[in-house]
Amino acid sequence: MELKHILSGIEGLKAKGNLSLDITGITNDSREVKDGFLFIAIKGFDTDGHAYINKAIENGAKAILIQEEMAKQVISQIPENITLITSDNTRKATAICACNYYDNPSRKMQLIGVTGTKGKTTTTFMIKTILEKQGIKTGLIGTIATYIGDKKLEDSDRTTPDSIKLQSYFAQMVEAGCKACVMEVSSQSLKLHRVDGCDFNIGIFTNFSEDHISEKEHPDMEDYFNAKVKLFQMCPIGFINVDDINTIRVPKLAPNCTIKTYGIDNECDLLAKDITITNSYVDFRVKLNGKNERIKTDIPGRFSVYNSLAAISVAEKLGCSVENIKESLETVKVPGRSELVDNKLGLTIMIDYAHSPESLESILQAVKSYTRGRVISVFGCGGDRDNAKRPIMGAISGKIATYTIITSDNPRTEKPEEIIKEIEEGIKKTNARYECIVDRTEAIRKAIKMANKNDIIVLAGKGHETYQEINHEKRHYDEREIIKEIIDEMENA
Repeated sequence: MELKHILSGIEGLKAKGNLSLDITGITNDSREVKDGFLFIAIKGFDTDGHAYINKAIENGAKAILIQEEMAKQVISQIPENITLITSDNTRKATAICACNYYDNPSRKMQLIGVTGTKGKTTTTFMIKTILEKQGIKTGLIGTIATYIGDKKLEDSDRTTPDSIKLQSYFAQMVEAGCKACVMEVSSQSLKLHRVDGCDFNIGIFTNFSEDHISEKEHPDMEDYFNAKVKLFQMCPIGFINVDDINTIRVPKLAPNCTIKTYGIDNECDLLAKDITITNSYVDFRVKLNGKNERIKTDIPGRFSVYNSLAAISVAEKLGCSVENIKESLETVKVPGRSELVDNKLGLTIMIDYAHSPESLESILQAVKSYTRGRVISVFGCGGDRDNAKRPIMGAISGKIATYTIITSDNPRTEKPEEIIKEIEEGIKKTNARYECIVDRTEAIRKAIKMANKNDIIVLAGKGHETYQEINHEKRHYDEREIIKEIIDEMENA
């Protein structure tokens, strides 16, 4: 593809060299550069792509796109036969280049974006399940993995991929015959322009609470919220949770988006009534096509009602039948979201991704409402992330759970012992029963050994993840495997 076509629509570019070059690929990773590529240098949080320009040229880059203020520093490195382009924002430029290079694939299918602090993953799986039951081949991009129909392309290393990979996924979906794609849209992806140029048809805002406040993410809650609102400034139709005090601010901030509402407690366009919650399912009544319908889903908890309502809102908009909506929600399965793990001891062991104060409170309150015995909470907090939430989460578990085991999550570059101490500061104020076990496997072992069949063990924080991240290394760690190994050892002892 001609370079000038790839650069089409990007404002404020300056160029030196041939813009009629035939470009064979685009990347912001010098290691991926091949002959004829456009290399885009991005100044990131940990590394600066401008430091790898020479490597990109060695690997075959024929054009380099750089940040404008870096021009004086790097221009001497650029040979005369290499086209040099400067932009005032290479992140924005990357997104538009990717859209152009892959021929704007998001315009060729229904693109549904789901943002919010909690519930994104479950909601996207619900929507995908309904649409495919309706006969609409659907792609999914999110925290767990990327799928085209039933085929998993690859596991995810972030909620929303970078813009080049994202457009590549869209192109593969279009090629495979997908008529829709539902994706989780993180606040970071909106703030860092990863989804710029995407042609969203529908946006969903599930809820909003404290999360992702750190030096590398958002400086404060308002910045976090405003990032999420950008989704609704990019799509014509939005569905929001009317019971959330923050999401109801969206209509004023995105006046060109037609907003519809769903909820439980307040008047809205799609209202759930007569809710029943058990330890294995939730059901409720909602009006669809003028008739009261009973909806059931095997993911327990009040939050499942909200996620179901969001999915129903989209499904109705896209013409799905009531029968397909009902059947899909009853059978949908989401890895690591209120996931019950079968085991030989017949214990109730739940794996959940809850890793924020509100999500931990939500899952613990949910299971406490229907558990006959004790609630045994096992959790930690991730390193290199918002440390203000650590004592808050300790206090939450102390107040709700019968017994808490504080352990390691993904410590990243922090010492897990220090993270645990910060969590402990909060739980100490509750006079709760608890202990600290740094090794997560030993913490799970203790929980299993102390539990009986009336109790529930909640392993919070990791959910679908099959690794622990320690000092920039992701080590295999699947809690399902750990549970099986521990119970097998106990039986053979």
